[in-house]
This record gives sequence, structure tokens and C-alpha cells, in this order.
Amino acid sequence: MKFNTKTIHGGQHPDPSTGAVMPPIYQTTTYAQISPGHPMGDYEYSRTANPTRTALENALASIENGSRGLAFSSGLAATDCLMRGLKPGDEVIAMDDLYGGTYRLFTRIYKDSGILFHFIDMNDMEKFKSLLSEKTKLVWVETPTNPMMKLVDIEAIAKITKLHKVLFAVDNTFATPYLQNPLDLGADIVMHSATKYLAGHSDVMAGALIMKDAELGKQMHFQQFATGAILGPMDSFLVLRGIKTLHLRMQRHCENGEKIAEFLNNHPKVKTVYFPGLSSDPFHEIAKKQMRGFGGMVSFNFVSGKKEDAIDFLEKIKLFTLAESLGGVESLANYSVMMAHASIPEDKRKEIGITDDLVRLSVGIEDAEDLIDDLKRALA
Repeated sequence: MKFNTKTIHGGQHPDPSTGAVMPPIYQTTTYAQISPGHPMGDYEYSRTANPTRTALENALASIENGSRGLAFSSGLAATDCLMRGLKPGDEVIAMDDLYGGTYRLFTRIYKDSGILFHFIDMNDMEKFKSLLSEKTKLVWVETPTNPMMKLVDIEAIAKITKLHKVLFAVDNTFATPYLQNPLDLGADIVMHSATKYLAGHSDVMAGALIMKDAELGKQMHFQQFATGAILGPMDSFLVLRGIKTLHLRMQRHCENGEKIAEFLNNHPKVKTVYFPGLSSDPFHEIAKKQMRGFGGMVSFNFVSGKKEDAIDFLEKIKLFTLAESLGGVESLANYSVMMAHASIPEDKRKEIGITDDLVRLSVGIEDAEDLIDDLKRALA
């Protein structure tokens, strides 16, 4: 099936008991057994599995071309599940530009567990290779990154991790499987904050892991079952519903994202626009190689370099809403220094380019002309 068809039919079947086209919300914790150890169907307890969650997990595996999908209570819960497989003394090589919550999880939770983290520019292949050792157990990247929109060559990294037999995980939240399929490019695991584009309506918190290898999928399912960070049936239903329009929404996000980026790139008050769809962007060629479009996330800063200009802009926007998160149908604006990346130390933020005048936009699916008019007024 082509991707647009997969979002609606991939891994999906009418409910076997009623023929319902959309999977019912199985709001139950437990299931009757005929005899001890012999349940009436395939389910025993909803922490292990729930039919509604299973329907979502099958869809996740389908759209990412994986063998097993798992749905979690948040993106960080999904990341935490993967990290629980590591032991004291293990090492992780990660992008230097990461979502603040991921950075916080790595440095304030797992660092104290005896795990060593290396945060580097993953486009520096020589540096990357020099850090690989028998202690390296995981390579973690975002591409595009939050909020600097950096990209890395997934296929090039995968060739190296496979040679060294190191797990390679990609946070695919910004791109979504509509634009990019890391498992097809050689990654072992894909993570999503499904709260964002997959659900798409800013009304549910969820996370996902999708594994290429079936045995790895079993291991991750055991970690999830044993620790319990599962997604409930109602939230599973909402994410599954969101996935069914993912292709339509992402098409508009991409169209609007390009128009907004072009407008900002030509505005006299804007210094730099971070968007891989611009031909001047340093990651444009990588984007053309491994993505089918450029997404709806745009970051920019000001010619003045002043924090006050960013604050003034964010206080004047009307259609763009100043809020945390991203990937919903509505357009949002984020001030990374005080919001999504506040947990990253100031010196580290400046090192990777998160300046006091940086604004991140999640471009929604409204009319692009209305959004540009809103930006014009706020920048005037």
C-alpha cells in the first residue's frame, strides 16, 4: 500500500466481534477466563495489551514499516522505556541539539545511573566514529532537531552503527512517517511524541516506539509491560483517529511551512530562518536526500539579536498561539529559551544556537495568507 492508504488501512481490520469499521474503545482493565490461564480471547490484562491500543500499535508499525509498534503515555515515557535497557557503564552518543525534555531525562535521570552521554554534532562523522567503543550501546538522534532544525544523514550513521553492532534510534516527531522513514534508512528504532503530528489535534498526550526487528520489539514490549507506561484505550483511539488524516494534514503543514519560511527569509527584521526547505539552508541537500518534503516547523531569530524583540513579537501574535507543544492543526509559537528548552543550561543553549531572540513556529493548516498577515502585524 502507498502511504496515504496505509494511514487508513495499514494494519487495520474491522472489529471481529461486531464488524465496527473503527476499533471500539475497549474501556476495560481485565478479561474473563474460561479456566485459570485460559482467557476467552487473546487478552488477559490491559497493562499487557488492550484491543484499542493494539489497533493503534498495528497502525504505528504499518506507517513506519516496522515489525512492532508500542504506544506509551507520552513521548518521554517511550524514550524512558528504551533507556531502561541500558546498564551502568554503558555509553550513549546523542545529538547536541535535542528536545529539552530528552536532554533532561538523559542528564538528570540516567546520568546518575552510571550511563555516560556524549552530546555531539552528528554531522561530524570523524568525531562520531572516535567516540564509538565496545561500551557504546545506543546512538540517539533527532532529525530535524528541535528547535534548530538540524538534519543528519540517517543512512550514513546507520552504516556505522550496524558495523559496530550498536542500536540506532531516531526521534521522527518533526518529520513524521509522511516525510521520512528512518527504519527504511537503516535505523533500528523510531520514537515519536505522538502528542504532536500523529494525534494532530492538541488533545491527547502519547508516545510511540516502532522497532524494525521483531525480537527487539518483544524486548521493548516486556520493558513496557514491566514498568507500565502504557497508553489508555481512549487516548489510543484518539491517536489512531489522528493518524487516519496524517497525510492530509502534513501536506498542508508542508505547504504552509514553505510559505511562512519564504516570507520570514525576506523580512528585513529577520536575521536567519532555520528551515530545511530553503535552498540556502545548510541541511537542504540532506533533506532532499532522505525526506519527501520539509515539514511545518520553522525557527528564526532577529537582526537585532534582542530578547525584547522576540518577546514583543510573541505578545503581538493573534492567530499563532504562544504555547508549548507543536504539530496540531492550529499554529503555535514557542520561545525555546523559557519554554521547551528551559531545562538546558544557558551555556549549552548558546553553544548549539538557541539564542535569547530565537522563536520556533509550528505552522498549522490555516490559510497561509492569514498566517502571514498575522506575522506581518507582529513584526511591524
